[in-house]
Amino acid sequence: MGSRGWAWLKRFAPPLERVLGNWVTDRRARRPSGKRAREVYGAPDVHGEMRRAVLEALAPGPGDRLLDVGCGGGVLLRDVLATGATAAGADHSEEMVRLARETNAEAVAEGRLELVRADATSLPFAAESFTGVSMVIVFLFLSDPVAALSEARRVLRPGGRLAVCTIPPELKGHPYASPEPMASRGHFYSDAELEALAREAGFEHARVSPGQLLVATKR
Repeated sequence: MGSRGWAWLKRFAPPLERVLGNWVTDRRARRPSGKRAREVYGAPDVHGEMRRAVLEALAPGPGDRLLDVGCGGGVLLRDVLATGATAAGADHSEEMVRLARETNAEAVAEGRLELVRADATSLPFAAESFTGVSMVIVFLFLSDPVAALSEARRVLRPGGRLAVCTIPPELKGHPYASPEPMASRGHFYSDAELEALAREAGFEHARVSPGQLLVATKR
């Protein structure tokens, strides 16, 4: 359904739009499932620019251990593992966890990658387990971003870095970046708001660079 169709539903059939919109948002983005979701989140180029920005910010390598929260099909994890680092991934979609295992089957078998189904605000990892934490697009659907950031800080080692890439408010409703019905159910933040959220969660040196990439450090 295109943008005109969603506009019609919102105007003339709000209960139907709410139910259908929630279902579509869950299936496509919030809790991806189904053949189409596997094709999108398992594609080698999914979120390509954002992945590259996050990798550059975290600069993982041998000796590092990185956690990708909202790992989707595990493509970012594949890139991290290629640097010689070890990794873990968490996603609240069981189907995405299975897809990430398929994408990185060799690394899982070798013990270089751990994958779990978990919520961003309650990660099943010990404190100070990682040198880096990443989140790509995840922030769009977090109801409690400070709790998620605080949990990311908990599992980071001192000196560890967080990299969060999300979608700025000016792209809300954009047909490629954030189309409906997802746009109406997403959370968008200005750069200043993102930095403030990170500081509230206890991070130091929080800054946002172009492309709305938030990078913060745990002392």
